[in-house]
Amino acid sequence: MTLDEAALGAALTRLPGWRRAGRAIERTYRFGDFRAALAFVNRVGELAERQQHHPDIAIHYSEVTLTLWSHDAGGVTARDVKLAEAIDAYCQPTTS
Repeated sequence: MTLDEAALGAALTRLPGWRRAGRAIERTYRFGDFRAALAFVNRVGELAERQQHHPDIAIHYSEVTLTLWSHDAGGVTARDVKLAEAIDAYCQPTTS
């Protein structure tokens, strides 16, 4: 079940750096170089595997954009918010 506008807005206030992107939420992280960006992606991948919920990931040299939405629900669910919170807690970028 997707989050309604009020619940999504409340979730985004708890997720600094995350923003609404159509039917998804996303955040861009910036790093000093490609190696640091790739290490971050690998940490996110490990976390996503543990949660069995996987973000869309775009890497542009030292910049990584993560996009979260539940494809089966057609939008952002509590599962996406949980993963975003876990990524922020577990995977600390050098800058964002």
